[in-house]
Amino acid sequence: MKLNKVLLALPLSLALLVPTAALADSHGGHSSASEASMEMATATPAGELRIALDTTLTEHAFLAVEAMRKGVDGAEDFDQAAGALLANADDLSAAVGSVYGEEGAAQFDEVWKSHIGYFVDYVTATAEDNQEGKDQALAELEKYKVEQSEFFDTATGGLLPAAAVQEGLDMHVDQLIMAFDAYVAGDFEKAYTLERESIQHMSMFAESLSIAITTQFPDKFENTSADTPAIDLRATLNQTFTEHAGLAVMAMQDGADGAESFDQAAGALLANADDLSAAVGSVYGEEAGSQFEETWKSHIGYFVDYVTATGEGNKEGQEQARAELDQYIVDQAAFLDAATEGRVPADALEEGLTAHVGQLLAAFDSYVAGDFDAAYSSIREAYAHMQMPAAGLSAAIVDQFPDQFGATEMPSEMPKTGMGGMADEGSFPIMWVLVGLMLATLTTVVAVRTRKQ
Repeated sequence: MKLNKVLLALPLSLALLVPTAALADSHGGHSSASEASMEMATATPAGELRIALDTTLTEHAFLAVEAMRKGVDGAEDFDQAAGALLANADDLSAAVGSVYGEEGAAQFDEVWKSHIGYFVDYVTATAEDNQEGKDQALAELEKYKVEQSEFFDTATGGLLPAAAVQEGLDMHVDQLIMAFDAYVAGDFEKAYTLERESIQHMSMFAESLSIAITTQFPDKFENTSADTPAIDLRATLNQTFTEHAGLAVMAMQDGADGAESFDQAAGALLANADDLSAAVGSVYGEEAGSQFEETWKSHIGYFVDYVTATGEGNKEGQEQARAELDQYIVDQAAFLDAATEGRVPADALEEGLTAHVGQLLAAFDSYVAGDFDAAYSSIREAYAHMQMPAAGLSAAIVDQFPDQFGATEMPSEMPKTGMGGMADEGSFPIMWVLVGLMLATLTTVVAVRTRKQ
């Protein structure tokens, strides 16, 4: 096996200062981001940098795991999966170059892509049952860690010390290798747990890197901070929403293939939904969290219905699933419009959700038809698109509960406003809940309601 050098031509620009908060505009009568203090804004230059890095680095972990699995399975779409991973690397190199120049980008690109090649070497050796080849790939990965650590140490002027970066890279490499080994061994629950860990870990690295860069070049980022409660909220939602897109499309592929790992893929997707529902509930109360969970999980079920109908060649079933998804879009948009008191308008949400559903179905239909180039273009499009609901919802929450996001420290109390009423007095503070979700992600895959093909 070898990597396909023809990269996917998806226009996933990471221009660091271009806002992605397409749904973050204020609704009539509410404060705009420009009127809010910088501590409360979610779309600052520093915040945009963090979100761009968060999206690209978490997508790297997601695509790396999936490409490795495709490689060891000898899947027909391995070249396209590997191509998507390398296209992601190009995006990251472009982001580095926008800060450190073309020479810095070229140096980063060479080092970063080397570790992708070593992972492929490990996959190849595993498929060939070549222990010596696996050991050689692991040895090359050890050298990579040193080179990558030195790059970041030098580039950031010591703000990201080599020792700390190498410790993080140890975890990154270990998570991907262990996730792959668990998959090969048939321990799919462990494999998906580790995949989610690796995605979360890269979100944490994005935070550290964005803080270092904005500290190093304060004028370039208008002296804004990448590490405020408001931006923490946006980043947490960004990681959860984008992960949803990635896990959803791969669970649908598993369903179409009748893969042994389908139950665990669906379990990881529903665990992600539980995280998102808990976050919503921490803001708007337990009843609203439950309502959101029921609606959100329903669309996961409708995607499974579509997969099942496709496998059966049941056109009527496919149309029924699409009709259910159309109704879900209306219901979900109405819920969030009401919850945010119009700050995220239903019509804008319906437009965004329609795009989300269309992207996932297009990715699945292309995969089933064997058009893997189109499938992976849609997958990356779906992943990037989920930045928009994260931007819109986080901006709405911060605007709705400004007292909770005006300081640089964690709030001591949670907003007591629920869905038009008062949340329970015993509710946990929102930011502590979100931090808890981040930690829980590292260890938990929640039991799943199984709807098998």
